Amino acid sequence: MLINCVAYRDGLKLADITIDEISDYLEKDDVFVWVALKDPSDQELSDMQREFNLHDLAIQDVRHSNQRPKKEEYGDVLFSVANLITRLPDKELLIGELDIFTGKKFILSIRKNSPQDFLGVRERCEREPYLLKLGSRYVLYALVDYVVDHYFDILNDMEVDLDQVEGDIFTKSKLLGRSNVETLYYLKQKVSVLKHASVPLLEKFSNFSGGRLPAVLEGGELNEYYRDLQDHLKRVVDRIDTLESALSQLIQVNLSLVTIDETEITKRLAAWAGIFGLATSFAGIWGMNFEGMEELKWKYGYECALAIIFGGCTLLYYRFKKIKWL
Repeated sequence: MLINCVAYRDGLKLADITIDEISDYLEKDDVFVWVALKDPSDQELSDMQREFNLHDLAIQDVRHSNQRPKKEEYGDVLFSVANLITRLPDKELLIGELDIFTGKKFILSIRKNSPQDFLGVRERCEREPYLLKLGSRYVLYALVDYVVDHYFDILNDMEVDLDQVEGDIFTKSKLLGRSNVETLYYLKQKVSVLKHASVPLLEKFSNFSGGRLPAVLEGGELNEYYRDLQDHLKRVVDRIDTLESALSQLIQVNLSLVTIDETEITKRLAAWAGIFGLATSFAGIWGMNFEGMEELKWKYGYECALAIIFGGCTLLYYRFKKIKWL
């Protein structure tokens, strides 16, 4: 589906144009075209390929979803892929895809399987004509920077979830041990999804602030901006590493607490077994009824036996209580 198709000159909007008019505007001096598509059909992709002379292999990648973040050069066209990650109301992560074709006089962004919109990016660029006049190079930065900024939002939500689980580990019932571990592993899985999206993106865009640049990005006007984008990606990766480390530590802490709880239960069971074992031992001895057991003939033998059993059990009880086994 075509979201918008706009021609710009010197950072200012010329007109909203149709797909058939793209080639006419590309022939004009100092004009570049910005096209945005969402979940395009095969016919729309074929039209874009024809208008912008895109490589067959790149179009084939667009038709097949679940591409890893990457950048590839096809002549004077740069093809970039970034993952769009959306946190749904039920806290699930929806993984979408943003494919970007960047040429000297055009930029084509294709959004797939994502509810995110990029209208704010276009508005931001149009508010900064002194940067938008740099053409497709700046738009590529703005699009990827928007994706990376959204990673920060997801990280913030994950850290809030982690704080909540951390509180549950130390305050809620011991019966929640298994539930806590499952929640932590679920969080760890989501962190891995974000890591698989951000680390390759950092690797692919790290040389845009220095070193060899793709032909379409030649010129030093945007070096500072791409250096800032690289810094944002590094911060995302660092926070992901910190979050992974905290999750691993919390999993170990939770398992340790479960082990401690089980040890406490074992000690209580052992203490009560010792108390009842003492009573059972005396009752078993005096219950043998041998003729040579003189105490069985005592007038107050029964009372004495009960007193000994009760006294011994009471002594053991206070002893276990003192050492905190009960």
